[in-house]
Amino acid sequence: MHVHSIRIGNPCAERKGFCINCSSHFMTVRPSIRSVAISRRFVRDLKDEEKVTSIVEDVLDCSQLEFHELHKFEKSMGGNLIFRAKKEKLHVVYGVDKKLRIIFLRAIKNFNEYKKFLMDRKEIMKLIISTHA
Repeated sequence: MHVHSIRIGNPCAERKGFCINCSSHFMTVRPSIRSVAISRRFVRDLKDEEKVTSIVEDVLDCSQLEFHELHKFEKSMGGNLIFRAKKEKLHVVYGVDKKLRIIFLRAIKNFNEYKKFLMDRKEIMKLIISTHA
């Protein structure tokens, strides 16, 4: 899976008003994000390259049109910041690692499965490490 032409620029710098979706944690790291990594599990969860690209671009663009929640800070884990975006019943879990890459980890439709994943530190770290290859 190769996602093409993803814009990494910082949309918050171009907008005059405060980004209403961005948590202070995300606002702090957003200007420094220079690359994107997508876990194989994220792609497997969505099963559609166009959907993967669309969600990744919307999150990077801080697009509030489709999301109920965006950039909701969940936790810090080993120097990685973990966030969630919610679109209908889909929970998109992503993180920003120490190298200031945004890493898309999972896309989960079931809330209980999402909560279970969020508590699974080992699985989250495994997905983050797998994107370094």
